[in-house]
Amino acid sequence: MTLAESLSAARTDTLVRVGIVDDHESVRLGLAAACEKAGFDVIATASTASELVAALKGLRCDVIVLDLSLGDGSRVTDNVRITQDTGASVLVHSIADRVALVREALAAGAAGVIPKSSPTTTVMAAVATVARGDVLNNLEWATAIDADRAFSKAQLGRRERDVLHLYASGLPLKMVAMQLGIAHSTAREYLDRIRVKYVEVGRPAPTKVDLLRRAVEDGILPGLDSGSGNGNF
Repeated sequence: MTLAESLSAARTDTLVRVGIVDDHESVRLGLAAACEKAGFDVIATASTASELVAALKGLRCDVIVLDLSLGDGSRVTDNVRITQDTGASVLVHSIADRVALVREALAAGAAGVIPKSSPTTTVMAAVATVARGDVLNNLEWATAIDADRAFSKAQLGRRERDVLHLYASGLPLKMVAMQLGIAHSTAREYLDRIRVKYVEVGRPAPTKVDLLRRAVEDGILPGLDSGSGNGNF
């Protein structure tokens, strides 16, 4: 999907509202200008996650572009979670060589990561992708997973993998059951077991989008590039 197509899709219902967290003023100003040029509404910028959350109080925000490592000494996991609590999707804007921190951000629930070295058009396309609720998956995500020795795949059985593949691809659970020739209640049991197994390895997947992330991470579904996604949720 091209940048123009991503932006058009993101604007289908309403203007995309963006928050920006970076401890470098020049980066905040540059991102804000790029977002406004792309047609997004920048509603708040801040040098820390807590400052942005305070600024957003009572305001709707669709995407928060979050610097991976901030100068206030805050933890990546905490920053991702408190910004997510605003209801926004979190897009990590990172120096690509910080693989361990990237992995931590993804594990905390960030929708994806985009390197600071990326062209502005790529960053804006990533904002549009996560604004739609789609999963952003790219080389940086794959590298973070491959380089993390602590990363543990869930040990799913063949039928569990089949259920996850179909369900995370966008099929309703009823259709998954029909396609596999099993009862709907049986498909639900498989799905419950899948979620339990991901919790056991420290990678919880409470939502369907989370399950899509896990399926991509574990190679059960092919990766999505930064300009595409599965919107059938």
